[in-house]
Amino acid sequence: MLEVQDLHAYYGKSHILQGVDMHIGAGEVVSLLGRNGVGRSTTVKAIMGEVPPHGTIKFKDQNIAGLPSYRIAHLGLGYVPEHRDIFPGLTVRQNLLLGVKDPKHPGKWKLENMLDMFPNLKERADTAAGVLSGGEKQMLTICRTLMGDPELVMIDEPTEGLAPLIVQQVGDLIAEIARRGVAILLVEQKLSIAMRISHRVYVMGHGRIVFEGTPADLKANQAIRKEWLEV
Repeated sequence: MLEVQDLHAYYGKSHILQGVDMHIGAGEVVSLLGRNGVGRSTTVKAIMGEVPPHGTIKFKDQNIAGLPSYRIAHLGLGYVPEHRDIFPGLTVRQNLLLGVKDPKHPGKWKLENMLDMFPNLKERADTAAGVLSGGEKQMLTICRTLMGDPELVMIDEPTEGLAPLIVQQVGDLIAEIARRGVAILLVEQKLSIAMRISHRVYVMGHGRIVFEGTPADLKANQAIRKEWLEV
């Protein structure tokens, strides 16, 4: 479904991504792991067109490298950024409805589904989104992306700064997304979530992929964990 080959990206003269290769199949859950600053977020931004990409990016056999973000989204690729972009002056309900691409042809994720899955959001459906807690904003951002009915969704650091209970709820939501057949690329530092829900994992270091395998493969590879993941 998603094929990335020899992907490079730059911030000014800084060469951030240095030949990234990865792929994600339909319905597959893949986690991109690594320490801060190694290029994980830049990878998903380059795929989504927020950072100019150099290399090959194919989504459903179509080359999307260099396309504007809105066109990539309309092809069925969803993106949940780490900074939890919401419209604080709009209500929770209005934020969710903004995620719908075609009101005449709604997808598998309905407004009622989102609110039923998350009682906190349902209770605050007509409240301005700006007053939500960090965890509620994260769930709102993920749910708004799902309202666009993506076939693959890239989720960047969804549990950063959240309380343990909310981390568990976010993990459960990601698992539910996977159960409904949506492919996922998860950028995450918490190994517990990644190892629980992923079919495969990539480990990134210094702008390159340094490991690819199953969660069981990573668990068995102490050298990779020690060099690229552990503090």
